[in-house]
Amino acid sequence: MNLINLYKFKLGFWEMIIGIAGMLGAGKGTVAEYLVKERGFKHLSVREYLIEEIKRRGLGVSRDSMVLVANDLREKFGPGYIAEQLYDRAVKIGGDCVIESLRCVGEIDALRRKGNFVLFGVDADIETRYARIIERGSSTDNVSFDKFVFDEQRESNLTDPTKGNLRRCVDMADHKFKNDWTIADLHGKVGAVLGKIGSGEKKYVRPSWDEYFMEICRVVAKRGTCDRGRSGCVIVKDKQILVTGYVGSPKGFPHCDDVGHKMEEWTHDGVVRQHCVRTAHAEQNAICQAAKLGIPIEGATLYCKMTPCDICAKMIVNSGIKRVVCEKIYHAAGSMDFWNQAGIKLDVLDNSIEEYDGQ
Repeated sequence: MNLINLYKFKLGFWEMIIGIAGMLGAGKGTVAEYLVKERGFKHLSVREYLIEEIKRRGLGVSRDSMVLVANDLREKFGPGYIAEQLYDRAVKIGGDCVIESLRCVGEIDALRRKGNFVLFGVDADIETRYARIIERGSSTDNVSFDKFVFDEQRESNLTDPTKGNLRRCVDMADHKFKNDWTIADLHGKVGAVLGKIGSGEKKYVRPSWDEYFMEICRVVAKRGTCDRGRSGCVIVKDKQILVTGYVGSPKGFPHCDDVGHKMEEWTHDGVVRQHCVRTAHAEQNAICQAAKLGIPIEGATLYCKMTPCDICAKMIVNSGIKRVVCEKIYHAAGSMDFWNQAGIKLDVLDNSIEEYDGQ
């Protein structure tokens, strides 16, 4: 995800991503069609994404296979995986986008962390909804009423965040629509809501938690004592800051800003570079501070400027940290496979490579 695109919304370019959750046959597609045809939104769908994956695996397209594949993807890659894949597509497309058929609490939580997301929920009486799916007649809709009720209950009573829960997702909606009347009536309701939230250039939007802690990380970095590597680190658990760290010399040693740099040459990808070896990295100092103060950081999230170097990465693994969030990719960082092997989730806000020799 490109940080520039993410911040367009906050800088006054009203690029909105609307997610649609709804009970089976409630009219999610009708709302999405209205947003696309009448309001110029680009369309993305969890359903279509899953059908792509089902066909790739050589399976038959049915509601059962959709549930099976969706649960498998979420269990392997995290509860928000499918929605995050579609969000990345939306960012690349640009402009207003609608993501249809959200059905997992983890998906909604992941999208809300992005900051420019609004959730619509759609519902209707069950008899009305069944009549609609029979009329629609898609490959997943040719079922009896009893099977329809069974499928909906199966997808509405689960507490596991990696599995679908239609009812809970509808309940989480920022705006709910009861679709028991005409299409024109539904369009009018959606249009009225868009009118309320459409003046986005004047709307204040709170930063997501990742944005919030990354901004604090930037402030911490200003305490750094080497102008070749003024970066910071913040370690967080349960949305509470545990400890911070910034680039600086070991305790009792002179600072680069005062006495100059201690440079060494090194070779990376066949290129000879110079870097300063006087200082400890921000991640190292934060982890050392936690150890010194007896603050447990197992299971925490670490925020930093760039993907950690190999030494910092090993310290992060051994400290028990489970998630790392950084702004950019560091050109000298190790393989991304390292993080998967270590069981650590790595989120990079801007996938461009930082050509930086400071550390």
